[in-house]
Amino acid sequence: MLAQNLISETIPVLKTSNTGSEAIAWMETYRISHLPIVNNEEFLGLISDSDIYNNNDLDSALGTHNLSLIRPYIYENQHIYEIVDLFAKLKLTIVPVLDVNKKYLGSITLHNMVNEFAKMISVDKAGGIIILEMTIHDYSLSEISQIVESNNAKILSLFVNTQEASTGISITIKLDVTDMASVIQTFERYDYKIKASFLSEDILKVFYQDRLDSFLNYLDI
Repeated sequence: MLAQNLISETIPVLKTSNTGSEAIAWMETYRISHLPIVNNEEFLGLISDSDIYNNNDLDSALGTHNLSLIRPYIYENQHIYEIVDLFAKLKLTIVPVLDVNKKYLGSITLHNMVNEFAKMISVDKAGGIIILEMTIHDYSLSEISQIVESNNAKILSLFVNTQEASTGISITIKLDVTDMASVIQTFERYDYKIKASFLSEDILKVFYQDRLDSFLNYLDI
């Protein structure tokens, strides 16, 4: 998923002629803490609600103040993982998107990005989950795919989690089937260590919520 596919159509832009009160009103409407300042399609920077309140003057134009704007942005062809990294590092509520000529195209909201992450882990798709444990040296995506597909199943999503100060990894695989017995048996026959498997809808909901909570914790929101 690329940045250009995640742009929100609703987030307004500020001009230096807008007042602080106008900016705050928009932030409250869209439940965000940042807005881009754009003049003639040129991205000047992000302003936060705290920046505006620190000016101690909500009625004057933003351009009348000595603004120290941050200028984080992402290019339209960058991947969602790079967007996540920018959100997390700078604790942003929106990320501006520019084209190759640095023309402002729009912004990605944190809400949209989290929703897209939920789609990436196939929350809304029926199927079971298998978690494998191994060392990074033993990891082979092609072999894992072959084992799954040899049992008439497909991988809907796959995530690799590394373990700190270790070569160990855990691999979370979402399959398109709920009867995973043959897949599990084949993994065991190939000496894979199965950490866990989930089939019950209630258990899957808890599992997904735990993954989303971990993701939101990474973003510090």
